[in-house]
Amino acid sequence: MTLFLRSLFFFLAALLVLAAVALVATWAPDQPVEALKPRWAQPPSQFITIDGMQVHLRDEGPRDDPLPIVLIHGTSASLHTWEGWAAALRGQRRVIRFDLPGFALTGPNRQNDYSAEAYVRFVTAVVDQLGVQRFVLAGNSLGGQVAWATAVALPQRVARLVLVDASGYPPESASVPPSLPLGFRIARMPALRALTQYTLPRSVVEKSVRNVYGDPAKVTPELVDLYMDMTLRAGNRQALGRRMDQGYTGDVAGLKALAVPTLILWGGQDRLIPLEFGQRFARDIAGSRLVVFNDLGHVPHEEDPARTVAVVKTFLGL
Repeated sequence: MTLFLRSLFFFLAALLVLAAVALVATWAPDQPVEALKPRWAQPPSQFITIDGMQVHLRDEGPRDDPLPIVLIHGTSASLHTWEGWAAALRGQRRVIRFDLPGFALTGPNRQNDYSAEAYVRFVTAVVDQLGVQRFVLAGNSLGGQVAWATAVALPQRVARLVLVDASGYPPESASVPPSLPLGFRIARMPALRALTQYTLPRSVVEKSVRNVYGDPAKVTPELVDLYMDMTLRAGNRQALGRRMDQGYTGDVAGLKALAVPTLILWGGQDRLIPLEFGQRFARDIAGSRLVVFNDLGHVPHEEDPARTVAVVKTFLGL
């Protein structure tokens, strides 16, 4: 019995040592936004004040554009996800993109509210402050849900709508269970969520990004750097947990009332929000058009900006 207890002691001691080594190796405390700005907020980035927040924003292209294009990113992404589209559009159109509250350089809001309704109010506040009355609205994933919810709330102001692998329908209603990125699964588990406030293995971020690409080989170290730094921005990991708690099911009944010209883009390899949801949007939004990119994943605009924005330019008459 003494030998057993001694062996158990050494085994547990070894486990504690390994755990301590792993903790040190993956230690990743929050980073102040000022430390991240030199790399990720170079011109034309600017910061505007909305409801007490310093909102990271890029506003490019001709100021006399009567219908600016507003681009909204998804969960744990940033305005950088639209760089390819912005580069292709800003020569002819005014392009506005920003980091949503709870993510990237904007960071958390004071209310700790990351519901679709809160985001609709936020988008409205941004375009109001920029003096934009009518606009084209495009969004990916959560940003797609915010886009269509804004179009429902402000039908007189949204001239055209582009949904890219948008959320909104109950995830549990999918015929095949969605494949959540590893980072999202961790954020939904309270015990692990507490641990990840101080640690962040780079492998978790990389696996999460690769999960949303149709071709994971396109995920570069620089892209992982971006998603890693945006996660480390002070307060964002706590905000992600709150965002997960608030869910991704919207009031989809309002979709049937939409009368705005709508383009729906979807990655055929999307494992997070499968194509069947894109087909539901196409059925529920009268007159909408669904375009599927069979080889792309959940972020087709980021994975292949040239091919996806070409369809958008046709939709906009460019």
